[in-house]
Amino acid sequence: MIRILIADDHAIVRRGLKQILAEESGMTVAGEAQNAQEVLDLVRKQAWDVVVLDIAMPGRGGLDVLKEIKPEYPQLPVLILSMHPEDQYAIRALKAGAAGYLTKESAPEELVKAIRKVLAGGKYVSASLAEKLALALEADDQKPPHETLSDREYQVMCLIASGKTVGEIADELSLSVKTISTYRARILEKMSLKSNAALTHYAVQQRLVS
Repeated sequence: MIRILIADDHAIVRRGLKQILAEESGMTVAGEAQNAQEVLDLVRKQAWDVVVLDIAMPGRGGLDVLKEIKPEYPQLPVLILSMHPEDQYAIRALKAGAAGYLTKESAPEELVKAIRKVLAGGKYVSASLAEKLALALEADDQKPPHETLSDREYQVMCLIASGKTVGEIADELSLSVKTISTYRARILEKMSLKSNAALTHYAVQQRLVS
């Protein structure tokens, strides 16, 4: 029996994933987690065949958790599930060691297909993402400014560009307003931009936010 750990802070999402996987013979959701610490505790206490991990949990996000899991359990496939479009986080997730990246809009059969692929030792990406990855490899020596940001800086940049205030971002990420302000200053400096408006314009132009 394939033992799957599902990590998502929304109970309704976890229930939906469980229902999809319950219909598959040989698969069972043997554990659920709703934040980073629960994921890490469960991974360390029990044996899993695959982890399905949400990228945007409160506090420490999925990428942080992924970076902690991979050095300890390099053979454990982690499939990232995200509400963010592939353009935003997929390449970062794969570079951090994810076995695959799936958006929450994907059809249920895509999830099953992705789990089977990563269990067989493969990587799961959509056809459109595979094309983007190939192009990214070709153009790796001409990185756009947002590629120089850390994962957390990139996350904050996307939230600023989507119109959220420093206070709202601080609440969403369970960080202090001062910390977010520091991130904002660092982002603007790294990207040679002067204001939130310039940042938003850049993010829209690069299709990092819709």
